[in-house]
Amino acid sequence: MFLRTITSKFYSDQIVWRNVFLLLILHIISLQGWYFVLTTAKWPTLIYGFIFGALTGQGITVGAHRLWAHRCYKAKLPLRIFLCFLQTVTLQNPLYEWVRDHRVHHKYTDTNADPHNATRGFFFSHMGWLLVRKHPDVIAKGKTLDLSDLQEDPVVMFQKKYYKIIAPVLSLVIPALIPWYFFGEDLYVSWVTTCVLRYVITLHSTWAVNSVAHIWGTKPYDKNIKPTENIAVAIVAYGEGWHNYHHVFPWDYKAAELGNYRTNLSTAFIDFMAKIGWAYDLKSVSPEMLRKRKMRTGDCDY
Repeated sequence: MFLRTITSKFYSDQIVWRNVFLLLILHIISLQGWYFVLTTAKWPTLIYGFIFGALTGQGITVGAHRLWAHRCYKAKLPLRIFLCFLQTVTLQNPLYEWVRDHRVHHKYTDTNADPHNATRGFFFSHMGWLLVRKHPDVIAKGKTLDLSDLQEDPVVMFQKKYYKIIAPVLSLVIPALIPWYFFGEDLYVSWVTTCVLRYVITLHSTWAVNSVAHIWGTKPYDKNIKPTENIAVAIVAYGEGWHNYHHVFPWDYKAAELGNYRTNLSTAFIDFMAKIGWAYDLKSVSPEMLRKRKMRTGDCDY
């Protein structure tokens, strides 16, 4: 509370107009993407775009979030490379920056040191935080974090070094060439649907965790915090909507009490990788610890 009230007296947002215009243009083009989806885009293009979008989303949920940010499990080199590739395609900043900001978010949740502070309202926590300069507390607290595990991971550091070169190509060029070459799709239609529209949908799926799942939903594990359980977010974000649980037990690889694959595709992905030996040391919460926490801080009306 002290951190929130003191700094808010001396800080006013500085709009980053470059980000405002880029996101505005992306959303305008994405509207044309929806038009193409409903009219001229070929079915193979749509199926490819859906599968590719769902797969690359695992780069955020399974990779950036559960593996690198929270170290909920360990991954062998082939899986780390694959997840890094998928996360790069999502174009949501290098892993190093993504993880740093997410760790700050968890350590200073809903204060001015939280990059997407939900106490500032839905729009700010959803996407407004990307349209303004970071609060000084976000930068200051980010510098205090121990990121040595990332610095010692050659996959993360390779991506960090070459991100500005490889990310735009992997995200906004190559995906459009596949339907054009293999399905005979119009190149512009392919680019708008499989690159721009996919990118915008993935962004909003990620943002919904920061906004919707911090405002609407139930709190069976800790009624004193803002994060909630939201099944709609769990579906669109591949299992990341069980957010009250996640903020109470951030080290659990399932990010949820139950491993229900229908609303937690990311858990299914990790379990499959564990079966083939690429993922191991999966961390989870014991039933006894879970029961005690629900009794102590959970919403009894749930």
